[in-house]
Amino acid sequence: MLFSTNITAMHLDLNLLTALDALLEEGSVAGAAARLHLTQPAMSRALGRIRRAMGDEILVRTGRTMTPTPRALAVQAQVHTLVQQAQTVLTPDRTLDLTTLDRTFTLRWHDAVTTAAAPGLLARISAQAPGVRLSLLPEAGADTTDLRHGHVDLEITAATPESPDLAHETIAHDRLVVLMRENHPAATRNLTPARYAKAAHLIVSRRGQLADPVDDLLAEHGLHRQVRAAVPTTAAALQCLRDNDFLVVLPEHMTRAATQESGLLTRPLPFPAAPIPVIMAWHQRYTGDPAHTWLRTQTRTTVTELCADPTR
Repeated sequence: MLFSTNITAMHLDLNLLTALDALLEEGSVAGAAARLHLTQPAMSRALGRIRRAMGDEILVRTGRTMTPTPRALAVQAQVHTLVQQAQTVLTPDRTLDLTTLDRTFTLRWHDAVTTAAAPGLLARISAQAPGVRLSLLPEAGADTTDLRHGHVDLEITAATPESPDLAHETIAHDRLVVLMRENHPAATRNLTPARYAKAAHLIVSRRGQLADPVDDLLAEHGLHRQVRAAVPTTAAALQCLRDNDFLVVLPEHMTRAATQESGLLTRPLPFPAAPIPVIMAWHQRYTGDPAHTWLRTQTRTTVTELCADPTR
């Protein structure tokens, strides 16, 4: 049975499951209240009812935070599944009308993806759903829980999300190439691993790190490069290349248009490197949402076209 509690002795309000799910995910009464659009006193009363129903404190205060009890941790996954199932059952099957859809989607993408994909995506969105607005955010400097908490609707990343709450799909692959200005000393010579390592380098890192996976690839060849600077965006890297004899490694398809406009040269990476996955990630709460499904379809189509090989 779903509930072993003596229901005849206690009239359980199934809304408490929703409240319990929010409390366990947010870890605070204030956060759960905001998520469910309730007042804090109302959420406190709900927590009290949950404690009485379960015979457990569920959340206990530890300094300024609240810590879940072992019982709470044991039922968290089951509670979350039950709430999702109930929402699926109770949500009416609606046909999506794009002509009247009025919604704002918040997207968090790497700046190279935004520069490459935003024009095409905006054209598709405007043509199909003129009432839809997009809020495009840059990648955060540190890992966040914005997808879980609904602050971001869709992310594009190269890393598979670790949280089980997040759904994801690999929608394309890109490959790394070396960029340089036209009069760079390496422009007229065969770019070997040794010549690549000997040059001055620039990397793109939103966290300001002066090393990236390319250094690991070089180490496999017994080589080490000199990174002179790290810049936070692809646009800044391309600007720096115009006036400096730097090399920078970037995704080929996501920077193709910007490279052509800036007159920079592209060369193959002089050692093997695995393709870069382009991964679309979102919270599972939106998997069955018709409007979000449509947004993912438009994003997938746009990125797939960008990453297609024009020579094939």
